[in-house]
Formats: sequence, structure tokens, C-alpha cells
Amino acid sequence: MRLFRSSEILGIAADALDFALEASRETHPNEYMGFLRGEPARNFDLDRSGTVITEVLIVPGTRSDETSATVDNNMIPNDRRAVGSIHSHPNGVLRPSDADLDTFGQGRVHIILGHPYGPDDWRAFDQNGDPRDLDVLDVDLPDPEEFFDFTESDLDLDYVAVEAESTRREDRGGRDDGGFFR
Repeated sequence: MRLFRSSEILGIAADALDFALEASRETHPNEYMGFLRGEPARNFDLDRSGTVITEVLIVPGTRSDETSATVDNNMIPNDRRAVGSIHSHPNGVLRPSDADLDTFGQGRVHIILGHPYGPDDWRAFDQNGDPRDLDVLDVDLPDPEEFFDFTESDLDLDYVAVEAESTRREDRGGRDDGGFFR
């Protein structure tokens, strides 16, 4: 039995890469910047252990121009699922600059997207700025719209369940013998 999950980054979900390429096109001629999050490969029934990059996180307050993107470090979440960074080079150069290398210390993979932001206009790098392989994986990601897919009756059902538990707790004299509030 393994105590720790594999830290190997297996690849990036095609939808996450497509999102970043589109965001880079929309931001052009300015740089685009985001951070990468991953999930265990077992969540996608892959036959290998490791991590799949599934999200591109946009940090509020990011400022960019034609030659750089700057993130307020206080806004970067301290996230166990964080695996690296992603940003664009509007000039199309697919190699890290000295400034990029200074930011590559955190995370295991860093992606540079280059103009014109087509499906092959990107490269992945490790912490040292050395090129690394990164597969594009066709995995089914949860629909982000499903998070907001609820009705008033769904909210009412949740409220009724919480109220019922509160009443049971009061009947037990405030003791927590199980239920929602363990």
C-alpha cells in the first residue's frame, strides 16, 4: 500500500488547455496569466497514477501588458491542488524568459502559450525551465454550470433537513449524537 499519491503530472485536460488558449486570444496583445490545479487520475478512470491538470485559476487583480503579467501574491490561494502556472507570450516565443524562470519555483509544471494560440502553440516546462512532455488528455470534467443548477425547492429541502437536525439536537439537550453537525 502506498502512503502518498504519485506526484507525477500526467497531462492537462483538453478543456482546460482550450480555456487557456481562448483566454490568451481574448487578452492579446497583452499577456495572460493563470495558475494550474489538478486532480488525481483515479477520478477519471485512467490506468495510471498521478495528477491530471483540470483547471486554470484566474487570480483577481492580475495586471498585464504586452510584455508581462503580474499577480498580487496575496491573492494566490494556498491550494493543495495547485500544480503550476500558465501564461501567454504575445510575441509567440515558446521558451521561458529570465523573468519567467524567476517565477517557476513554485509548482511542478509551467505552460507557455504563444501567439496565434492554436492547438500546438504551447510548451510545458519544469521548475528549472527545462522542456517537459505533457499529454493533452480527453477526460470528462464536471460541468461548472452544474454548481449553479438548483431550484428553490432544492434550497427548501436543505433548509428543512437542517431545521430537523436542529430540533433533534434541542430534544437531546444540545448533545451531538450524530447527524449533520459531527
